[in-house]
Amino acid sequence: MCSRLHWFSRSQHLSVVALPFNLPELIADWDSLRSAMRRTTPDAFQRDEWAYLMSFLSPEQLMAPYREAFGSPIEAGGRATRLARPLGTVAVWLPNNVSLLGPLTLVLLTLTGNRMLFKTGSRSDDLTSAFLGFALAQLQAGPLRDILESRVTCETFERGDPRQTHMVEEADVRIVFGSDAAAASIHGAANPLKGVGFSFIDRQSQVWLEPQAVSDEVLGNLIRVFAIYGQAGCTSPRRVVLLEGTESQALELRDRILTLWPKVLRVSTQLHVASANTLALQWAAACGWNAAAAPNRQAVVGVGPIGLEAIDSPLFLPISPATVEEAIAQLPSNIQTLGHALVNPSDGRWLEIVATTGIKRFVPIRRMHHFASLWDGEQFWRRCFEEVEFDL
Repeated sequence: MCSRLHWFSRSQHLSVVALPFNLPELIADWDSLRSAMRRTTPDAFQRDEWAYLMSFLSPEQLMAPYREAFGSPIEAGGRATRLARPLGTVAVWLPNNVSLLGPLTLVLLTLTGNRMLFKTGSRSDDLTSAFLGFALAQLQAGPLRDILESRVTCETFERGDPRQTHMVEEADVRIVFGSDAAAASIHGAANPLKGVGFSFIDRQSQVWLEPQAVSDEVLGNLIRVFAIYGQAGCTSPRRVVLLEGTESQALELRDRILTLWPKVLRVSTQLHVASANTLALQWAAACGWNAAAAPNRQAVVGVGPIGLEAIDSPLFLPISPATVEEAIAQLPSNIQTLGHALVNPSDGRWLEIVATTGIKRFVPIRRMHHFASLWDGEQFWRRCFEEVEFDL
């Protein structure tokens, strides 16, 4: 039974959201957790991941989904025209390659009042359970602790496990991060008369740069977003396109990135990473890339034509000079995020390009990994509620 009514206003329309907790108190609990997070970084998390989680828990970030879905929060009163309430159970299948998606999705879904079932990646670090355990160890009694203890289940199991069937049958909302085949299998097993499904499947992302917009700050952001997941992340750049640039400009860009790399990421290179990048350097050269390695073999960056296929190595970053028309023509069919550094991003031609291509997100490079309630063009967070027309 929902016990709290929360009012929102947009364009003279009033919406009421019924939740089993007090929303401001829940957000305050998440905000309070950031104090403990500042004191320590658990071994399971990279520093950049932990820092992003802390920023994600700000009250402004956590209220953003409600503002986008229902409007500005107001005091109770007036004539409501819509009532929203949690659907019931949300089941989430997490990928093996981007483990931070689990904690981020967990945070967003706690705001909906639904029960949550998570199937974590069987071949990746389980950051969801690690973050859940950290939060429970720090939180005092309150709505957030109650939710995390009683409404969240995290499990890891292999394909064919009966728990998979249980998740599918229980779910009112199915959210699948992973391969096309995995999403088809999960949604195909669901009762077609129950629930709604979202498939966040195999995607690729790119960075587009205009030479005049390239600064050391821009390149530092590029290095950071690429290095976290390399070629494996759906929001990591698989290719950097230097718009209207020349090969000599691309080579200069390559060398700037390689020089900046150890200054931006002040970490030692693990032996297996250096070995893999030594192989990548030779492989890239054999495939036609003008490639070079960062100091201590931290990464490999290559320059080649827009149509040249990138080699499959985790820390190989390809750069291709191209016209805008060539860049559009060579966009992969599964393009997701386009990170940009442009002289005039408000120029209407960029809006036209996004409108006429399959690009799902068009954001500054530093925001390529930023997760939100709108993802791959789907309002998955809002669909965790059912809305009732309410007219007196």
